[in-house]
Amino acid sequence: MQGPPGSPQLQEIAHRWHDLAEQRLAYFTELYRSGRWKHYYTQEAFAARMLDVIEAAKKWRQLAGQPETPIPRETPRRDFIRPAA
Repeated sequence: MQGPPGSPQLQEIAHRWHDLAEQRLAYFTELYRSGRWKHYYTQEAFAARMLDVIEAAKKWRQLAGQPETPIPRETPRRDFIRPAA
């Protein structure tokens, strides 16, 4: 039987999803840093995907009750995103 909201079981689930979101953020950060993203994405598509990955990591960090941590330096900056011509 499930416990009330905020129960240890739900916290464990949130922590697991947080870990997965952080792993995904690390993977996309490495894709960016290595330049391999160019083999799989256009610049606009990668920037949009990276922003989604960053937002997901932030949301799961909050749900898991983890302290806010700065985004790694290697993460694409906002000026990386250029409007479509």
